[in-house]
Amino acid sequence: MAANASAPSRASIDLRDLRADDLRYVLAVSRSGTLVAAADALGVNHTTVARRVHAVEQVIGQRLLERGVEGWVLTDAGRTVASGAQAIERALERLAHAVAGDSEPSLRGTVRISAPDGFGAVFVTSALTSVREHHPHLQTELVTATRDLTGHTSGFDLALVVGNASGSHLVTEHLTDYALGLYASSDYLKRRGTPGALSELRRHEMIFYIDSMLQSTSLDIRRLLPDLSPSFRSTNVFAQVEATRLGAGIGVLPAFLAHRAGLVRVLPHEADMRLPIMLATRKDSTSHRAMLAVRSAIRDQVALHREELLPPLDAQ
Repeated sequence: MAANASAPSRASIDLRDLRADDLRYVLAVSRSGTLVAAADALGVNHTTVARRVHAVEQVIGQRLLERGVEGWVLTDAGRTVASGAQAIERALERLAHAVAGDSEPSLRGTVRISAPDGFGAVFVTSALTSVREHHPHLQTELVTATRDLTGHTSGFDLALVVGNASGSHLVTEHLTDYALGLYASSDYLKRRGTPGALSELRRHEMIFYIDSMLQSTSLDIRRLLPDLSPSFRSTNVFAQVEATRLGAGIGVLPAFLAHRAGLVRVLPHEADMRLPIMLATRKDSTSHRAMLAVRSAIRDQVALHREELLPPLDAQ
């Protein structure tokens, strides 16, 4: 993304050569961190994104993006250009709404959210549905992935992750804790008996993630429940819930999913695990109106379902 060495200096910039539409491509890369993700959001190929960004760099005479260990990031000049581009983007949105006669500006564009499969399906889906009721022109994409998040992870506008999220170009906040416990079906407990202590779990079939394919260190079964080895494993939490419901064993499950499946809590006081859900946004996207709307809707869902995420032990 380097500008030509013979590019004009600041003093010789001719703004007639600057196409406002090219600025959208700079914004898209700054928000997603990759050319491919930006291209996907804009509905073009990545070579088009690179070419349009380079066109702006040629006019400005400075690099706007540079490759870092965490993907493409804005340079100082890039941040200046992106700030101005955001103002133009908002002005165009207001103009479009005014022409359409909208009393309240509707958000447009595409927002991609990454979230753990269970939390994403239950809570993020509800939040995105609520946002789109008010902003029908906004396109939303939910990518489910139960993984750790680092600055190297890209391809999202907003991400939710179990455990800590790190990266110098990420803004993170603690969204909520959620409870995990041991659950089984009534039929399984009638057939195999209810364990009275953690040591008795060795006589039971256990259900959890596949250790070798687990991408979240916070969900390491050896850390949560030492000395246990699941006999039914899946990368998908809904498969774990279904296996537990069908009586394949005792599952280590999020309380909010187990409760909805009508499962019975086992050893609630001995195995009461709490893990954090963190919300992460790229620094360049924190003030974007669509990001703010989605973040607010997710927070509202968490507040509405607080007791489902962290149920009292005596209520289980």
